[in-house]
Amino acid sequence: MEIISTVFYFLIVIGILVFIHELGHFLAARACGMRADVFALGIGFRLFGYNKITGFNFGKLPVEADLQGHTDYRICAFPIGGYVKIAGMIDESMDKNFIKEEAKPWEYRSKPVWKRMIVITAGVIMNILLAFFIFYALTLIKGKTITETTTIGYVSKNSVAGEFGLLEGDKIRKINNEPVTNWDELQNKIYLDNLGEAVSFDLERNGQNTKVNIPKEKLRDITEKNIGIYPEKVMPQINNVVSGRPAEKCGIQRGDIIIEFNGEKITHSQKLVDLIKLNVNKETPITWSRNGNIMTSKVTPQLPDSTIGIEIAAKYEGPIKYVKYGIFSAIPKATSDLYYFGFEVFFKSIAKVIKGDIPFKKAIGGPVKIAQASAQSAEMGFLSYIGFLAMLSISLAVINILPFPALDGGHFVILLIEGIFRRPVSYKVQIALQNIGFIILLAFMLFVIYNDIISIK
Repeated sequence: MEIISTVFYFLIVIGILVFIHELGHFLAARACGMRADVFALGIGFRLFGYNKITGFNFGKLPVEADLQGHTDYRICAFPIGGYVKIAGMIDESMDKNFIKEEAKPWEYRSKPVWKRMIVITAGVIMNILLAFFIFYALTLIKGKTITETTTIGYVSKNSVAGEFGLLEGDKIRKINNEPVTNWDELQNKIYLDNLGEAVSFDLERNGQNTKVNIPKEKLRDITEKNIGIYPEKVMPQINNVVSGRPAEKCGIQRGDIIIEFNGEKITHSQKLVDLIKLNVNKETPITWSRNGNIMTSKVTPQLPDSTIGIEIAAKYEGPIKYVKYGIFSAIPKATSDLYYFGFEVFFKSIAKVIKGDIPFKKAIGGPVKIAQASAQSAEMGFLSYIGFLAMLSISLAVINILPFPALDGGHFVILLIEGIFRRPVSYKVQIALQNIGFIILLAFMLFVIYNDIISIK
C-alpha cells in the first residue's frame, strides 16, 4: 500500500506540473495564431481523446482524419509527463520532408521571432505563476509560525553534533558569526545558507559562552537527522495506538504525552524514538501525562520494527510567534519565497556542487526521490503537499529555461540568435541540436534514476 500511495502522490504532482507547463505553451500558441495539433497528458500511444471533428473516441485517430486545424485533446498510455504538439515547431521528431515543405501561415516557424519567444517561455511562466499563487495562498492561510527558541533539546546519538560536543540545553547565539533568534533561522543557516560549508556555533552553556566548530568534511552529506540537533520542548504526543501492541497493553491512549522513558526525561520526540530503538526486547519504564495527571508503566519494544505500537506527532510547547498577512502584505512574502526557493537556493546549490562542497550524487534527485518526497509531504497534510508542489514547480521552471538543447531555454537561444542576426538558424542544425540534447538528457535521466535506486535504504 505504501508503494501505491507513493506512486499516486508522485503522479498527481507530475500531472499538475506538466499540465500547467504545457497549458502555457498551448494558450500562447493559440493566442499567437498557431495551430496546436495535439494536447496530451501522458506519453506513448493514445488511449482516448476528443476533438471537434471526430468527437470522443478510443485508440488511435483514423489515418484519414483531417482535424482542419482543431486540437486533439488526448490521454496517453503512460501517465508521466505530457506534451503539446504545435504545428511547424522544430523538434527531434521532425523528418527530412518537413524541412523541404513551405511554411504554412498557421505554423510556428512562419511567425515572427517575438511571437515564438512568447510561446517558448509561456510554459516556464505558467510554472512560476503556479508556484507564486501557491506561496501566496499558503501565506494567507498559514501566515508564518516562528519557533522562538534556539535552545537544543536533544542531540542524537552518534551524530556530528554529538561528536563535536554540542549538548542538550546549549543555547545557540550565532552561526558562522551571524546572530540567530529562532529555530527557523537556525535551520536556514545550517541547511541552506551554509550548505556544504564549515559551521561554527557560538553557544551559551550554563551561563558561559563557548564555541563549537564543525569542519565542512563532516557536513558534505548533511541532513537534519545526521547533524543531530533538535529544538527544546517538542514533545511526543500520541496520535494513534496500535491495537495489541505494547503501548496499548500498558494503558497508553491517544492524546497522551510521553515525558520520560527508561529514566531519561524526554526533551524532543526524536529522543523517544531513539530510546525505544536502544531498548528492544527490554522491559522499560515509561511515564506519560494525561490531562495533567502523571501515569507510569513498563513497556517492551518489539522487533522487527523496534517500536511499541504508537504514532506520534511533535507538539511544540515553547514560545511561538504567529505572523499574519493580509491580501496585499502577502504579495511581497510570496515573491520572496519564490525567489528564495527558485533561484537563490537552486543556484547556490549548483555552485557548491561545482566547488565540490556537496557531492554531485547527493545533490540531484530524479523520479524516485521526487516520489518519496511527494509521499512524505502528503503525509504531513494537504498544505505541506501543495507547498512541495510549489517548490517543485519553480525548480522545473528554472531548469527548463537553462540554455540547453531540447529544453525551452535552448529553443529561446536559437530564437535569440535569429533575432540578432536577422536570419533563422538552419533547420538541419536545429534538428541536430535537438537530437543531441535529447540523447544527453535521456542519458542523464537514466543516471539520475539509477542514482535514486541505489540510494534507497
